[in-house]
Amino acid sequence: MKRAPVFCVLVGLICFNHFDFASEPLSQALPRSTPEAQGVSSSGVLAFLEAADQVDAMNSFMLVRHGQVVAEGWWTPYNAASNHELYSLSKSFTSTAVGMAIADGRLSLDDEVMKFFPEDAPAEPSANLKSMRVRDLLCMSTGNQDETSSAPDKISPKSFLAHPVPHKPGTHFKYNTPATFMLSAIVQKQTGQTVLDYLRPRLFEPLGIANPVWGTNAQGISLGGYGLRVRTEDIAKFGQLYLERGQWKGRQLMPASWVEAATARQTSNGSNPKSDWDQGYGYQFWRCRHNAYRGDGAFGQYCMVLPEQDAVIAITSGVKDMQAVMNLVWDKLLPALQAAPLPVDPSNQKKLEAKLASLAMRTPQGAVTSTRAAKIAGRKFVFPANDQKLESISIIPNATGTSLTLVVQSDGVESRYACGQGEWKNGRGRFGQYTNEPVAASAAWTSDDTLVVKVCAYETPFYSTTTLRFDGDQLVYDRETNVGFGSTKSPQLIGRAE
Repeated sequence: MKRAPVFCVLVGLICFNHFDFASEPLSQALPRSTPEAQGVSSSGVLAFLEAADQVDAMNSFMLVRHGQVVAEGWWTPYNAASNHELYSLSKSFTSTAVGMAIADGRLSLDDEVMKFFPEDAPAEPSANLKSMRVRDLLCMSTGNQDETSSAPDKISPKSFLAHPVPHKPGTHFKYNTPATFMLSAIVQKQTGQTVLDYLRPRLFEPLGIANPVWGTNAQGISLGGYGLRVRTEDIAKFGQLYLERGQWKGRQLMPASWVEAATARQTSNGSNPKSDWDQGYGYQFWRCRHNAYRGDGAFGQYCMVLPEQDAVIAITSGVKDMQAVMNLVWDKLLPALQAAPLPVDPSNQKKLEAKLASLAMRTPQGAVTSTRAAKIAGRKFVFPANDQKLESISIIPNATGTSLTLVVQSDGVESRYACGQGEWKNGRGRFGQYTNEPVAASAAWTSDDTLVVKVCAYETPFYSTTTLRFDGDQLVYDRETNVGFGSTKSPQLIGRAE
């Protein structure tokens, strides 16, 4: 395993006031430019987007070259102003907090993990647990064979320390979200602030990240390994900060030595030269092919940094095959990045602008209404007790019959989804584990007796497709989500009209 002992000594000597954590925003939006002015081929970016059309769950995309945004787009109902759930891309932000806390003299890479939580340690800790260090948490080499639960109501320092450590720390790579939670817990223990609050004046405010949201466990500790929501441009700014070795608008927000160590190959995790998952792991950053590195999260949340091309790529999505999206980056975008400015290309630039402006998630295709619609309008279809906790469904058309509202009673809570037809309509409602979530909905009659409703929780990677088939007083209900940590298809339910 690659180590950085010199870095540890240097960081230990850096004091807090060497870095400017001014509370006032130093920047809002990244500067904008045209692709060719920054050596990027508009036709190459267009080719990337056209290839991405085959992926029915791209949410957003931003390409930054030489510090300038040269292409950006959101697939409606996703938008520039809304936050997005980062999942494990949150880990790279937690790593940043650790680096800043080390620079502040609050901890070191070689601190033993147990020393921070003596009250939570098992009665007879193993030798491996005793030897686990902060560095091991960062490198995903804690010595655990598997993960304990990372659910907010179950994860805690005590549950982590109680988990078996069969391998010597530092010798066994195992991706471990609770290990990142422990980094968050250590920062909070040593600073008296959650990672979210600790990063506000040090990272979020200087970068103009206006409204970060980070979930916590039952003890009020930021989840660390997931749970952060920020905007697409915020992801790009974060990548640009790392590309510039911790400097932002002329101010050093974190040590350049930390950036180098965090994004270097600290742990070997495979040998497949064609896989972006086998290029090594740093301090909560993945190494990539083409000498790049990234933070990433489940279902396709990416902050890709390409130092040799002086570029940052931010992508949010809801995909099952994360490697496929990175392959598109390497196959389509990488060749579009040239060493010098390119001649102006008005034709392709206009096509690219039109493409970016027209990006949208697919809506259900079909008729606005059907002969069955009038017969079921306003009727409540009730379901027997079920594991999905779905209680009833009603369809309420508007006065002209050109749109409808899906009313769902679930687990004692009513949600009303106003559905566009051929377009998305925004609202709020329950979506899986999320309550009162920003959502957008669209519906269409795919046959006389079948209504398809698509609901997108546009601050997350998820959308659901619900198929409602009406047969007299009976409603057959099927629902499937695009991605998930388990089965994406719910068991079929049958309801009956009251």
